Amino acid sequence: MGMGNLQRMALQMQQEMERIQAELDSAEVEGSAGGGVVRAVVTGKQSLVSITIDPSAVDADDVDMLQDLVIAAVNEALDASRRLAEQKMGALTAMTGGLGGLLGR
Repeated sequence: MGMGNLQRMALQMQQEMERIQAELDSAEVEGSAGGGVVRAVVTGKQSLVSITIDPSAVDADDVDMLQDLVIAAVNEALDASRRLAEQKMGALTAMTGGLGGLLGR
């Protein structure tokens, strides 16, 4: 593989990474718990955007349950965000496969 081809591939990979990062910045995924009474929304960059709690989930005598539901919803949303990032990065990983011999793989 010539140096020109290597530079072209590196530029393509950089451009693809920038495109993926922009997609992840604007993507939002949701997680829920308790049949949807608690919902959390996070970005593809795993930043918490919002938490929505249905009033029916609020019981002053059982705050522990509500806290557990919030944690479960946030964790589900973060898991969805990680899966989205892995999916988007798969294309970039496929591109680097072409460089395997050069990267010592």
